[in-house]
Amino acid sequence: MKMALGGGDWVILLLLLASVGSVAVMFERWRVFRANRSQGDELATRLAECLSAGNTAGALEECRKSGNLEGRVAAAGLGSFAMGREAVGDILASALIRERNLLARRLIVLGTLGNNAPFVGLFGTVLGIIKAFNDLAVTGSAGVSVVMAGISSALVATAFGIMVAIPAVITNNYFHTRMEEIESASERINLLLLAHLASQKPGTGR
Repeated sequence: MKMALGGGDWVILLLLLASVGSVAVMFERWRVFRANRSQGDELATRLAECLSAGNTAGALEECRKSGNLEGRVAAAGLGSFAMGREAVGDILASALIRERNLLARRLIVLGTLGNNAPFVGLFGTVLGIIKAFNDLAVTGSAGVSVVMAGISSALVATAFGIMVAIPAVITNNYFHTRMEEIESASERINLLLLAHLASQKPGTGR
């Protein structure tokens, strides 16, 4: 009861701190996704040319020059061509999972804020309304205008919670969409590598 009568101002402060953390995560993830922007079609074309010419070393160099997720995953497979198609497939799958986890890192922060910030704001509003009605009970009808002002202020917490949640939801959905696009491009390149291996004589890797 003492906490309730203290009002919901501390909830707004909590949401403010959460919004700062949210913006920090958005900016950090934006830099990561920008560095890993998909170049799947261009890289796939260059790899196909190198592999068709039997230039595995050249294909590996193209992957390393790309500097993005698709290139790193493909490089892991190309570096293990001598192990055979099945082993290369497992290595590619493992590398893709590892890279996906790097992309998904900290996105849980945005998802959590997007789902829960409105409820935190509502909690602050409820606390503010409890305080307002308690003030009404103490002051009587003479304090109605003060109580109405308290309720109006209490509603700010809900509005602030929604304001924090909306950008978090939008950016979280955007990053997940980008992640799916990058994964899809990587999987296409992986299939290209495995198809090349399947067309070669067993054990040659060339």
